[in-house]
Parts: sequence; C-alpha cells; structure tokens
Amino acid sequence: MINEEKVKIMDRLALYEKQEGRKYLPVSKYYRSDYIGLALIKNFFLVTIGYGLILALIAAYNLEYLLDNVHKMDLVSLGVVVLAGYVGTLVVYTLLTYIQYTVKYHRAKKSVKEYYSQLTRLEKIYNREEKKFAGREMSGGYRK
Repeated sequence: MINEEKVKIMDRLALYEKQEGRKYLPVSKYYRSDYIGLALIKNFFLVTIGYGLILALIAAYNLEYLLDNVHKMDLVSLGVVVLAGYVGTLVVYTLLTYIQYTVKYHRAKKSVKEYYSQLTRLEKIYNREEKKFAGREMSGGYRK
C-alpha cells in the first residue's frame, strides 16, 4: 500500500532539488571558510586580469602621448599610482565578494536545513516500515 505521507515528502524533496536545490545544494557541501576562500581566490585573479586589461586599454588609447613624452614622465610616481589603484580596486572587490558569498552561503545553509530535516523525516518513515515488514516476516504473516 502507498504511504501518502512518504509520497508528499518525496514530492517536496524532488521539487526542491529541481528548483532552489540546484543553486543551494552544491554550496552546502563546502565549509564556510572553503567556500568563501575559493570565491576570494577567484576574485583575486579576475580583478588582476580586469585591471590589467583596463590599463592596457588606457595605454593603447594614449599610446601616441606616452611614446612622445615617456622621457619627460616620472615613471616611479606613475607606477605608484597604478599600484595604488590596483590595491584599492582589489580591496573594494575583495570586500564586496566576501559580503556577497557570506550572504549566499548563509542563505544556502538555511534553505538546505529544511531539506535535510525532510530527508530525516523520510528516513524515519522508511525505518518504521522496514521494522513493520521485518516483524511480519518473523511471525510468518508474510506470504509470497
């Protein structure tokens, strides 16, 4: 006989896995520090590449001026400004990434908590049915 409670729980679990679970279940498999750490490492490389590309575009746009005046420029102060801009950009994007991924992690954990409680409830139903079935087998009440 079909257990309606079990079917309802399995339906809710399947619906969750198809919708919200797609983005939240993979996140829940990480420790908080690992998840945020990976995001920060990815952020470092993306900011570095992006900043380099922006500098290359600015240099390409002003190439004629740079070539004409390179001997007049204070290259050390230019390097300091470029480096300070990079560090400032990196700090801002690192803070934004940290906040974003911390919020995302906590939302995922909160969402997955209900999912796991439903799984536990389903497991208890299965265990209860298994004990009932095993009891019938022992008493000879089960026939093939």
